[in-house]
Amino acid sequence: MRIRILSSLLLLSAGVCGAQSFVATDTPPGPTSIPKKPVIFDLTSIDKTVDPCVDFYQYACGNWNKNNPIPSDQVRWGRFNELADYNNYLLYSELKAAADAPKTPLQKQYGDYFAACMDTDKVEQLGAKPLQPQLDSIAALRSIRDLPAFNAKQDRRGGGAFFGVAITQDQVDSTQQIAATGQGGITLPDRDYYLNPSARYQKIREQYIDHIKQMFVLIGDTPEQASTEAANAFWIEYELAKGSMDRVELRDPAKRYHIMTVAEVTKLSPDYNWQAYFNDISLPAKTLNVSSPQYVTTVEYELSHGTLTAIKSYLRWHAVHAEAPLLSKSFSEPTFDFFNRTLNGQKEEQPRWKRCTRMTDMALGEAVGQDWVKQNFPGSSKENMEKLVHALEAAMAADLQTLPWMSDTTKVEARKKLDAITDKIGYPDHWKDYSTVVVKRDDLVGNVMSSGAYERKRNLAKFGMPVDPTEWGMTPPPVNAYYNPPQNNINFPAGILQPPFYEATKDAAVNFGGIGVVIGHEMTHGFDDQGSKYDLHGNVRVWWTEDDLAKFHERTECMAKEYDGFQVAPGQNLNGHLTLGENTADNGGIRIAFQALQATLAVPGAASEPLSVNGTFEGYTPAQRFFISFGQIWCQNQTEQSARVLAKTDPHSSGEWRVKGTVQNFEEFGKAFGCKAGQPMMPATGGCRTW
Repeated sequence: MRIRILSSLLLLSAGVCGAQSFVATDTPPGPTSIPKKPVIFDLTSIDKTVDPCVDFYQYACGNWNKNNPIPSDQVRWGRFNELADYNNYLLYSELKAAADAPKTPLQKQYGDYFAACMDTDKVEQLGAKPLQPQLDSIAALRSIRDLPAFNAKQDRRGGGAFFGVAITQDQVDSTQQIAATGQGGITLPDRDYYLNPSARYQKIREQYIDHIKQMFVLIGDTPEQASTEAANAFWIEYELAKGSMDRVELRDPAKRYHIMTVAEVTKLSPDYNWQAYFNDISLPAKTLNVSSPQYVTTVEYELSHGTLTAIKSYLRWHAVHAEAPLLSKSFSEPTFDFFNRTLNGQKEEQPRWKRCTRMTDMALGEAVGQDWVKQNFPGSSKENMEKLVHALEAAMAADLQTLPWMSDTTKVEARKKLDAITDKIGYPDHWKDYSTVVVKRDDLVGNVMSSGAYERKRNLAKFGMPVDPTEWGMTPPPVNAYYNPPQNNINFPAGILQPPFYEATKDAAVNFGGIGVVIGHEMTHGFDDQGSKYDLHGNVRVWWTEDDLAKFHERTECMAKEYDGFQVAPGQNLNGHLTLGENTADNGGIRIAFQALQATLAVPGAASEPLSVNGTFEGYTPAQRFFISFGQIWCQNQTEQSARVLAKTDPHSSGEWRVKGTVQNFEEFGKAFGCKAGQPMMPATGGCRTW
């Protein structure tokens, strides 16, 4: 699972309707067994046949990886997945009870949503019928110039085509919420899947086109018509891929910030009436941020050079693809076969109860979350977490003061930003009001559309309004955390504040190595290669001296090149610049957490017995327990296909390299395990360090 989201990066889907990541197939109605709750600091996971100085990941995780093969319904299985699976079961129990016997109006709402998803008989009975309104709207288009009105109509259902507009925080004036448009419109995982000339990607493209043909046949095309329509749809996506920024470019705030008037963006795409679209969605904006101007001109090329027939083919493909997971097996099974089995190596679909649980959480998460936290997040957990956060903040403040490469001038500004970081722990102070979301027990697709329309309306209503810093970007149960650059805050949902990350009964070394590193990771994001471009108020502004900025870039480039050399599959390495922010946060986070641990252990009575400052427990010193706890949160197995996809698309390194890359750059690890300079986990060069 991942740590961190970047809410200021707007990537709008050009799909006709927002798809949910589940596939509707007949499965048992509920779990056949109860997931086991993960444990923290698991001695049985350690492979003592391995020298920790040679391969610490294998040492910390070897037995865990051997004893925890990837389940057939997963593409990756690690400690995050273990806890997520456990949380999902607890959430399922709540949803099932609400579906069977709701006690409050809120429970009836999310219980009915869950029940509609679980009703496979109804799904099969309806077949492709729920898709027909989308197809009818596309068939009704008489001109390319009808697209703005079409998009406005689709907006009410939670999606649009080619272009979309959302309200986001202004990166140069964080007090403002402005309109913005991004890029999207492709279905394969990354633009490289369309443009890479290698035989592997060529084969994937051929399989993808065959899949599109199959889906067109399912909605009534002859095989000949399906071939033509598939070619049309693929041509449009191919051109969109060529005209899109790559993922490394998108990480740079400067490259995705271009304020234009409505008239100016209309000049880039004269065949799309932006003002008419704004009028139809009742958005009074006069300007908007066009994050990817070349994407806009690419769409204009397609609108001006393509035919209405080709445009309709593309729209029909996105309509059927988006809703296929919600439809009968004839649609959902081939969708799973290509996108899950072929692309990611997943052998079987997850049980429907798991998928419907996640789907309900995605749609009505703060309704479900209110009851979930009452049962699963005691007040003491929040209090203990606040203490840990304060300890990490103090450690980072001390670290800033002693950085040898940073001038006093920049240190003052960095400290101001650190002091301004706000902490959100567990769940929101105020819950969303879902009373306007219409939920019917017999209308899965309608419920999805209703929740999508609710979020769309809620987003548009933010235009011109004050920013709400208490709003969350995640629901309570997920095993995740994130830093929000425009708001300069760190966020820790309740779901992650459990083993293997944290347990109140464990000693300080174990907890600082687990959740402590997570906290340090999120704090460091405020000072990584992208977060460092935002000031204490969340505005993109240079607050560094010129000389310090050059030194900073020198250090981050060292890390990018280092991670470029890490292989995740035969012939497939990480992209050190794509993963640079996360790698910087991992490397900085572990240092801060370790410093916080040392400060904590220096206080008499702070460490839980039988561990003491100078003693050992279960054969391990406090420092060794810290590093083992850190290593074990990243124990993980994954399919080769998934590793390849994530190397192209995920800004996070794989679990193996999050461990090995981090400890080999931290001299305290070598000291803790008695490593010798020149061993793999203690390079003679000393490794790379930014923070």
